[in-house]
Amino acid sequence: MKLLMIYCNKFGYEPRNKTLEDFPDFESGKTFENVLVAFIHAELRDEENLKNVETKLVKNLKWAAKKNDTARVVLHSFAHLSDSKASPHITKELFDKVEARMKNANYECEQTPFGYFLDIDVRAPGISQARIFKDI
Repeated sequence: MKLLMIYCNKFGYEPRNKTLEDFPDFESGKTFENVLVAFIHAELRDEENLKNVETKLVKNLKWAAKKNDTARVVLHSFAHLSDSKASPHITKELFDKVEARMKNANYECEQTPFGYFLDIDVRAPGISQARIFKDI
């Protein structure tokens, strides 16, 4: 898994083009403030040990959120960080499990629409802990 975490003063999205027909339709976007946005690329090798990847992802999200003094996290599928890709259904399952675990740990956690290209608005401060990359 490749994980790019960006702390944003403001993050917003609007659904633009649906690319995966098996997933729900979305028509409207959303805007968040004081949020850690996780750009997540699940790789094919992650399918073999999904529970371990899930645990590492949750730990990294909690750590980065604390570093940036926020309890808000947005999960965004960003399949552009590696040539290897996990199946969309496995990736969505992972996102759902991570979202539930984050909420159980008292974080506000949401997902961007899965299976869409989105127009995004990212406003991030120029501080080192606002941009963190991990290869899980």
